Parts: sequence; C-alpha cells; structure tokens
Amino acid sequence: MAIIKQKSQRVGIFIDTQNLYHSAKNLYRAKVNFAAVVKEALAGRSLIRAAAYVISTESEEEKGFFEALNKAGIETKVKDIRIFAGGAKKADWDIGMAIDAISMSEKLDAVILATGDGDFVPLVEYLRFAKGCQVEVIAFGKSAAGSLKEAADDFIDMCDNPKNYLINYRGGGGHRSRFGFGFNSPSDAAEEPASGVDSAVELSGEPEA
Repeated sequence: MAIIKQKSQRVGIFIDTQNLYHSAKNLYRAKVNFAAVVKEALAGRSLIRAAAYVISTESEEEKGFFEALNKAGIETKVKDIRIFAGGAKKADWDIGMAIDAISMSEKLDAVILATGDGDFVPLVEYLRFAKGCQVEVIAFGKSAAGSLKEAADDFIDMCDNPKNYLINYRGGGGHRSRFGFGFNSPSDAAEEPASGVDSAVELSGEPEA
C-alpha cells in the first residue's frame, strides 16, 4: 500500500533499545545514534511521543546514556535487570513496549517501531487492522526478521546507509566471534556479557571501564 508521510501526521516512535544496540554491535562494532534514528523515522512529521525502552543496573553507569536520550527528546522507560537463580540475567521490555504502543494508538496516525524483532509481528498486525494505524519499522535489515518487514506498511533499512545511524562507525561489516556470527544475536538481549562487562551496562552505550 502507499505510504503517507505528511507533516500533520501524528507519530509515535517506540525504540527497542536492546535489539538495535546488539544489532549495531554485531554487524558493525559500533553504537547507535538514537537521535538520528528518531529523525529519520519521523521524516518531518508531528512527534507525539518517542520512547526508548532501556535497562538499569545497580551501578547506574548507564545514567549518562539515559541523559543523552532525554536531551534528544527521547523519553526513557527504565526497567531493572532481573537476576535468576544460577546467575542468569534477563531484561525484556517487549510486553511493556507493546502495551504503550497500543495505549497511544488512538492518538496516533502512524506508529513507528524501532526494532528487528519478529515477536512484534502480532503487534504490527493489531495496530494496522484493529486500530487503523499506519505502522512503520526501522531497523538493521541484516538482522531483522523477514516476517516483521512484510507485516509493516513500511520498512526503513538502516543497513542501506549505516554511517547515518551509528557512532564510531569505521565502515565494513561485522566481526566473527568464536561462534562465527558475532557475540550474540539481538534477541539474546541481556543474557550474557561477552566481554566480561555486564551486558546491561554495555547496552547503555556507555564506555566500558
């Protein structure tokens, strides 16, 4: 279908920070410029809300990252990392992000999901067919689910011009780890720290101490 992008359109942008962070790290060994992502996704339209779903740790080392998001006009929705018996760590914002998008949908003409996670396909379909919203997705195409690309009204592939969306990008592709495909997949989120640094801290985008 034809995509409508008019200045009067009311837009909400919901950012799956974990997914974009790990995609950028695995593909390009760089960090995401979230302000640039929002600017590209908005395309000159009326921004009603931009929210990034992020993880907090006890050390609060990610505070600078949160402040940078706020200065860029991006609201931070913060959740503490959960540590299970045995030391496994989990931090998942999928349900919270979906609920927020649905709750805001009555006030929006277009919903933009910044994620490549195929788990959001049911959300895309619900927003399109039940709520009548135009649903757009922006993500790194090389690590985005094909089903998500197909479900959305529009897909912006950040791999087409990665330097526009990355910090410390030096060109080229990703790197191979001992597993052959980078440290971990985007959907693994905060499961394990590949470099000995807590992955929730890595997710913040702050320099590793």
